[in-house]
Amino acid sequence: MTERGGTPEFRPIVWQGEHLLLLDQTALPQAERWVTCRTAEDVAAAIKEMRVRGAPAIGITAAAGVALAARQAWHDGHDVDEAIDAAVAMLRQTRPTAVNLAWALERAQAVARVQPDPATKVQALAALVDQLLAEQWASDEAIARAGAALLPRGARVLTHCNTGGLATGALGTALGIIRWGHQQGIVAHVYVDESRPWLQGARLTAWELGRAGVPYTLIADAAAASFITSGQVDAIIVGADRVAANGDVANKIGTLGLAIIAAYAGVPFYVAAPCSSFDLHVPDGSAIPIEQRSPDEVRRVGGVLVAPPDAPAANPAFDVTPAKLITALVTDVGVISPPTPDRIAAAVAAGGPSHSRLRAEEEMRA
Repeated sequence: MTERGGTPEFRPIVWQGEHLLLLDQTALPQAERWVTCRTAEDVAAAIKEMRVRGAPAIGITAAAGVALAARQAWHDGHDVDEAIDAAVAMLRQTRPTAVNLAWALERAQAVARVQPDPATKVQALAALVDQLLAEQWASDEAIARAGAALLPRGARVLTHCNTGGLATGALGTALGIIRWGHQQGIVAHVYVDESRPWLQGARLTAWELGRAGVPYTLIADAAAASFITSGQVDAIIVGADRVAANGDVANKIGTLGLAIIAAYAGVPFYVAAPCSSFDLHVPDGSAIPIEQRSPDEVRRVGGVLVAPPDAPAANPAFDVTPAKLITALVTDVGVISPPTPDRIAAAVAAGGPSHSRLRAEEEMRA
């Protein structure tokens, strides 16, 4: 294992040029199993099946899917541009809420468009995946430093879902702050929501924190309010799948409830997200599409039926937290507090190490 930024490094996304390796998040924590993707269809299936998840990781993975489609078309003597467009259309439909998916696909199209011939398109797309991974490391480390500076020494932090390396392919956003803060002696303990129905907190965040040696306690989602209001939590840090122009945030279902409790208890509520997760085309949270997943995910836990098999169930994967409940947005270009439209627009225009969606659109127009 190598070290990066003083933090133990592991790579859940490994790009080999001819294929993509993904650490299968559906198998954790019981097994560390790898999925090999050789086609854009393989990549689309991995995203749909939650073998890879987390907005930044989905974006990087989708870009790799486009690169694989271009390479296969070039090898088979087919039209590379048509293959790229078909892959983009297919991958765009896999997860509707995370804006990084569309952002990465737009960047892939922009990179391919300016290349003079099929061979260089293939090479440029392969290089883009390496570039996105490198940018994500820089972005995550910038977020980690900025976020840790907001916390009191000895902080007890609560987090929701999974926002670590598994979610970004690098250090992580909210969990990156926590890991960095623990290394600096700032974060003393972490409370981890289990994050039903996919249990990303219990399965993935607990696994990452244990692996990094960060003290944590796993709690049921329903216990969070008790811990927060009883003074056992100094700050709440979560990630984001999409940030609207006004600062409203779509994130894993259950985030809104934490924000409401935090406001009641007077506990800071921080959202960590790179500029690539901001979508200035969406004016507010009401315009963010919310993915509706299978009701069977609610009726089952770990594949085991825990409700009547025909029980009516609703399963929105995300909820929207209004900007007024967010203490600060922690980005790769600094802290936005309070999150106002003007401040958000300025941050996105500046762009972070991960660049912005607007940057991708400028490349498209070039």
